[in-house]
Amino acid sequence: MDNTSLYYPKELSWLAFNERVLQEAADENNPVIERLRFLGIYSNNLDEFFKVRVAAVQRDISIAESEGDDTQIDAGQILLDKIHYKVIRASKQFDDIHRRIIKDLARYNIFILKGDQLSESHKKWVTDLFFNKILRHIAPILVHSKIDLSQRLNGTSVYFYVALKQENRNPKYAVVQIPTEEVSRFIQLPTEGTRKKKNIILLDDIIQMCIVQIFRGFVKFDTIEAYSFKLTRDAEYRLNEEIDESYVDKMSESMKQRLIAEPVRVIHDDNMPEYMVDDLAKRLKLKSSETLQEAGHYRNFKDFIGFPNVGRAYLENPKLPAISSRQFNDFDTVFEAISHDDILLYYPYHRFLHFTEFVRQAAFDRNVSHIRLNIYRVASQSRIINSLIDAVDNGKKVTVVVELRARFDEEANIQWSKRMTDAGIRVVFGNPNIKIHSKLCVISREERGQTMHYAHFGTGNFNEKTAKIYTDFSLFTKNQELAQEALDVFDFIINPYRNVKFKHLQVSPVNSRLKIQSFIRTEIQNLNQNLPSGITLKINNLVDKELIDDLYRASQAGVNIRIIVRGMCSLIPGVKDLSENITIISIVDRFLEHPRVMLFENGGDKRVFISSADWMTRNMDNRIEVGAPIYSPRLIAQISELLDLQFKDTLKARIINQEQTNPYVKRGNKRHLRSQLATYDYLKAIEKAEFRIPPKDSAE
Repeated sequence: MDNTSLYYPKELSWLAFNERVLQEAADENNPVIERLRFLGIYSNNLDEFFKVRVAAVQRDISIAESEGDDTQIDAGQILLDKIHYKVIRASKQFDDIHRRIIKDLARYNIFILKGDQLSESHKKWVTDLFFNKILRHIAPILVHSKIDLSQRLNGTSVYFYVALKQENRNPKYAVVQIPTEEVSRFIQLPTEGTRKKKNIILLDDIIQMCIVQIFRGFVKFDTIEAYSFKLTRDAEYRLNEEIDESYVDKMSESMKQRLIAEPVRVIHDDNMPEYMVDDLAKRLKLKSSETLQEAGHYRNFKDFIGFPNVGRAYLENPKLPAISSRQFNDFDTVFEAISHDDILLYYPYHRFLHFTEFVRQAAFDRNVSHIRLNIYRVASQSRIINSLIDAVDNGKKVTVVVELRARFDEEANIQWSKRMTDAGIRVVFGNPNIKIHSKLCVISREERGQTMHYAHFGTGNFNEKTAKIYTDFSLFTKNQELAQEALDVFDFIINPYRNVKFKHLQVSPVNSRLKIQSFIRTEIQNLNQNLPSGITLKINNLVDKELIDDLYRASQAGVNIRIIVRGMCSLIPGVKDLSENITIISIVDRFLEHPRVMLFENGGDKRVFISSADWMTRNMDNRIEVGAPIYSPRLIAQISELLDLQFKDTLKARIINQEQTNPYVKRGNKRHLRSQLATYDYLKAIEKAEFRIPPKDSAE
């Protein structure tokens, strides 16, 4: 293989991941409402892909053009062509799956109706609803020469492009925004006839049905046409370092750039007439015809993530009540529990309430002196932040590191920062050049005349909402060496250029790459010495070429490597004399797989880390990330068994092959195993064990 073919393009690999999401929508073994929601997830993912990945490719091409680099221009254009080919092909699959789901919904007496399918009584009801609840939220933009439409429309809403026509005159145009922030997009119609029949109409169709009423009396027209469209803008922004403002103010100003950023995609109803498409493209100042894409009737399909189940309970996934941790429940306070032994939680199987309780109890515990926490994404109604404010009210020191550049959560984090600052919390932003992605919390507590530190290391955000759908690990420990290094991370965030060393933790950009490379080399050495060797990884994205090369070398040496990747994977497995000892699977199911876990056999003395970092160059070199070792043999065994469960999955695991075509793991005559449900049962069995957790010394 030549050097360029050693790595699968990360952008195309990302599209392969989203095709796995599309497979879930197509899978008739999934409840029909969940299949529709998977279409929403696919659509949301694709929109973000264009905002971030495609926009980056286009920027690279523009830079190459300015530098006259024909090689890079050609490479970028070839990649764009491949992206558009795969997107168009998947779009056709999407439409086909959507049609099948609509038919399946009808079998369960759920119907999504358009305006021309309504009965007379439903038409009257919808018209009344339009005048009483919807019209007040609509203010059309009347397009004329002084209106720069390219600067007026945001990249999150759905719009109608409206042509108002009079005989022997050129059409007049207008834009109508669908007010999904103010009115639910899915509206259930009153029951007619049998109660079993549930009819739903989308807000889009109500507005299209009543479009005449918006313009009557304001614009002269004989006929009117309206078709939906949505644009996706480049999500990149730049901080203006020349302006003498606070970091928060600079971020607030930078967010405005997204409102006027260049569109990277405009999708429109495939029934929109060509004359309207041409006019819309001209008004939006589109530079390339590839930016325009036809699609089905509905835009912003991501709203279907929240499609309501108006039918029977079995039309969506059965509930899996979150499990309470006996290690916490067996003690009166969280501090007693953590003092007894390290605790590992696995969300959403375990209750995230255990973490919020960790912070809540710290807020009023009279012995707690200082709470430190870093925030990347939090819930819109965050109990954690409320507890931090309570802690300040109770006279405690609270330091919160906020990452203002958490993509698409920037504005929320700006508002949280202001609220916490007003409450008396010390808010730290770190260095604007290094994004902070670690998931740390350290609580300092006075015990018997000395300060003891309780540390939390996680793979996911401190977000009560996403903790219900993202799988993530949380480690709670009173190990003072680990806790002290966590404190050193907070100091490093405040002063990232000071010389700091970490013995236990993997901390980017200080030592993560070097530690991982050292562990890989050790596995090669162990193999050569006939000691137990092997590497098992579970990560979201694997695209860092230097680390991929390290894995290739380990494979060439004969080290067995197993990898679970959720998203992008540039490593090409199964290539003779290169990666034939590497097996990669990907699991897409009801929960989004989010942990980063590393397991090295280490000659029989397993090394296990949980981490906030993916194996991407940015995570190793340009972000603050933290990986924490698991020292408890009991927890090492649990993580090892949980990883083994995923490799035994026969229902939701796909093989990442050289072409990334997503074949399912061959089931054969094996007992069917769905790893997420098996994980739930495994953890439930542990928590329901009849014995009390033994003291730490005897456990080890």
